[in-house]
Amino acid sequence: MNAVFKEPPSTGLYAPHRKVYPREVKGRFNRLRVISVIALLGLFYLMPWVQWGGRQAVLFDLPARKFYIFGLTFFPQDFFLLTWLLVIAALSLFFFTALAGRLWCGYACPQTVWTEIFVWMERWTEGNRQQRMKLDRGPWNANKILRKTAKQTLWIAFSLYTGFTFVGYFTPIHELSNGLATLSLGGWEWFWMLFYGFATYGNAGHMREQVCKYMCPYARFQSAMFDRDTLIISYDAARGEPRGSRPRAVDPRSRSLGDCIDCKMCVQACPTGIDIRDGLQLECIACAACIDACDEVMEKMQYPKGLIRYTTQAAMEGRKTRILRPRTAIYGTLLVLLVAGFFWTVAHRTLVEVDVLRDRNALYRRLDNGDIENVYTIRIINKDTKAHEMSLRVEGLPDAVLDTDAPVYLVEAESVASIVARIRAPDTVRGGRDIEVIATATDGSGIESRAQARFIGPAGT
Repeated sequence: MNAVFKEPPSTGLYAPHRKVYPREVKGRFNRLRVISVIALLGLFYLMPWVQWGGRQAVLFDLPARKFYIFGLTFFPQDFFLLTWLLVIAALSLFFFTALAGRLWCGYACPQTVWTEIFVWMERWTEGNRQQRMKLDRGPWNANKILRKTAKQTLWIAFSLYTGFTFVGYFTPIHELSNGLATLSLGGWEWFWMLFYGFATYGNAGHMREQVCKYMCPYARFQSAMFDRDTLIISYDAARGEPRGSRPRAVDPRSRSLGDCIDCKMCVQACPTGIDIRDGLQLECIACAACIDACDEVMEKMQYPKGLIRYTTQAAMEGRKTRILRPRTAIYGTLLVLLVAGFFWTVAHRTLVEVDVLRDRNALYRRLDNGDIENVYTIRIINKDTKAHEMSLRVEGLPDAVLDTDAPVYLVEAESVASIVARIRAPDTVRGGRDIEVIATATDGSGIESRAQARFIGPAGT
């Protein structure tokens, strides 16, 4: 008789995605997450509507190349401040990760915050964890269609309003509202509103924990910033093992059991679907939902709380946790210096700047009297909230004369004045010379700004 061999089933390269149904929990960390979500989303959605000095408090006016942040106006020349802020943000991430693990992921990351809102809407329309799982497994009937439609309606409406709010940071929100009501928005405004709304719907509504698991680079390099004194969420295996169910009145030691009753509430509460009892994993976002779930079970069993808790590896090993250590000291010192330097720079930034652009059509012109003339475009950038009268002069070139159409120019508040200037020098100038153009306020404000330029004369010695 011939033997029949069957091929083993193909597993493929990737495991199929299993939807995570996070259980709703109550506790002190859940309250902190709720407060964080309300505060951060409240700030995002309300800030475009806040007025400051007769205009939107926070507005990035790209067509006008002006960026308003409360009482301050920034121009493209201030772009280095954005780079400075990004360095501060990166260093802050390093510092707080070395100190307290992934608190950013658990409480402040946009992916976490928006996902929390979408999960709330899912619970409102489809019920608790068991009800949602039963609904998804069940056949399509009137009840399922009604609940799924209600959820999708809330998700889409919220996503579109998120996209509308996002565009409201770049187009004045009242102007945007009127354009939306009359369907007269520009093409780019429609595009970014729909694009950002679709991204919110996809990331927070459907992809959820997959963004944290597979797309976020932070999960991959976080271990490089952890050490034995970093605050992480840990399961106390020495206290909890061996696991096993038991009646509440039974002493677990009489059955050689630990405090973990293997209820899996911590797994059900996890928004990324991991089991924290298997140790720290890159999918853990430190939201502490497992802590709240476990503490609730420990309270019902009349066991001490903290079987799962925020702690450090050093503490789990019975050693003292060191908060101040070389990496936190270095990160903290650099962070303080950068933040202090940033605010000092913003507070003492030049309110009036000068840019000098040399005419490239001709190196120089020789006038009828033999003088050498160079032509420049001088841009006076007034970042102040009031207008200034400015006069120009040149230094660095003996006997040079700066000639413009007017002796004094009025530069309106938060605007740029472009001036065509001619600088003349005697024929004795040879080659290139460095000069300095100075703009001085004549209104008694004491403002003065300088810019370097190059004066070109005939070649020679």
